[in-house]
Formats: sequence, C-alpha cells, structure tokens
Amino acid sequence: MPLRFKRAIHAVDSTTIALVANCMDWAKHRRRKAAAKMHLRLNLQTFLPAFAIIEEASHHDNARAMPLCIGLQAGEIAVFDKAYVHFANLFNLSERGIFWVTRAKDNLRCRVCRKRLKRPSGNIIRDDEITLITHKSRTEYPQRLRRVTAWVEVNGEWVTMVFLTNNFEWAASSICDLYRCRWGIEAFFKQIKQTFKVCDFLGHSKHAIRWQLWAAMLLYLLLRFIAFQSQWPHSFTRLFTIVRGVVWDRFGLFELADFYGTARHRYRMCSAPQSAYLPGFAP
Repeated sequence: MPLRFKRAIHAVDSTTIALVANCMDWAKHRRRKAAAKMHLRLNLQTFLPAFAIIEEASHHDNARAMPLCIGLQAGEIAVFDKAYVHFANLFNLSERGIFWVTRAKDNLRCRVCRKRLKRPSGNIIRDDEITLITHKSRTEYPQRLRRVTAWVEVNGEWVTMVFLTNNFEWAASSICDLYRCRWGIEAFFKQIKQTFKVCDFLGHSKHAIRWQLWAAMLLYLLLRFIAFQSQWPHSFTRLFTIVRGVVWDRFGLFELADFYGTARHRYRMCSAPQSAYLPGFAP
C-alpha cells in the first residue's frame, strides 16, 4: 500500500516497556507499576525510524505529537492513532501542506457541512465534511475536516471505525487503507522487542534505560544498512542471528552476508542422510 503513493508515508505511535517499580522510582506512573515509553516516527516505505523520544510513561501521547511531526516535509503523509489527536498540531500540519490520517475520538462533537456520499457504497458507510463545534477545538482547528465512517475487519469481526483527514481528493477507501498501513509500526515494535530483547536491562537509572534503547535503535539501523548494501534476501532476524554468532571473529560483515548459504541470493539447506543420526547409531 505505501508504494501506491508517490510520497513518503510516516506512522507515529508509541510503545510501552514495562519496568520494575521497586528499583525504578523515576518511571512510576501508577501505584505499583513502572514503565518507559518510546514515541517513534517510522517511514513506512523504507521501514526506518526517523525520530524518537524515550521517556517515562507518565506523559500522554498527544503531548508529544508536535515534536514528532516537526521533521515532516510538505506533501508527505502522517498516519497516527487517535491518542495523538491534537487539533493544534493537526492544523499546523495542514498549514505546512502535510496530509494526515487518524481516527476520531468517541467524544468528538462536530457539525456536518456537506455529505460527499449519498448512500453507503461497499464498506464505506459515510463520507462527510465537518466542522468542529466545541469552542476550544474550533479555535485550534477552524477549517473543515473530512470524516469517513467504514466497516473494518478486526480479528475476524467487522466493526465500524471513524477516520479523520485533511485531504478531500483521495477516495474514501484509500483513507481506510492508509490507516491500515499504520500496523507496520506495530510490527516494528514487535521486531525490536523480540529480536534485541529490550525487556532485560543492565542498569536501573533513567540514563541506563535510555542508552540501552538508543543502542538497540542504532544496532537496527546498522543491520538494515548492511542488509541494503549486501542485498540481503533473507529475514532481518536471520541476519541478526548470524552477526551475533560471529561478533568476536575476524569476519567482514559485508563479506559474511555475501557468502551466507550454499546458493547466491537464495538459502538452501544441504544435508546428508547420515547427519540425522548420532555417530554409531545409524540404521
């Protein structure tokens, strides 16, 4: 889906990393819980992080929406969850020529100015142009918004979702597909946590947690650079496993990625029948 648009698409989201409350008092955000949070802007076309904020989990997501979107350029697309809905930031993005797609909150108060869809078509239920009626929201975003209501399949069940955007030219189905692409940042967080084991930390201080998370992000960028330069055709997890196994040996990383496997560009397992048995126990 991101390749259909001839412009950069960025996903903005955060992930929570659970910590031990007894020895990490600086990260307490509930009575018996402590956690750190990483806010991230991910380029969905290159799958590379562009900007990140690592801090304690006591801050709300919409308070970090504006710093995460500072580096966006005119014509690019930002996709984020409804936790990052901040109308002052959304209006700033619109004034800078940046398109954005997000979900509407349940308590959104608005007035329909124009109905772009007379009757439901496919999975699209409604397509309207709205204006905000709450005084604070109307002051922060005085222009019109586009609201799209559609049926979306979530975990095998069809539910209705309401999307907001500042683009009035795209098809309503493209807006739904753009928000579905946001799942790429969730896959990125899962990959980082499972591959680099960021659930175990060497220190308990705030700087120790930050440095370990930043080290994991730098390692991810270096491995992606190695995979790009050597045209690595396999998974990212396999590359990390190979590098970890020879990290203390004299191997050039680019040469290691080049001669890995028995056939170039494709992995093929070579084995002999006797290798499946212990010595002396072959039938």
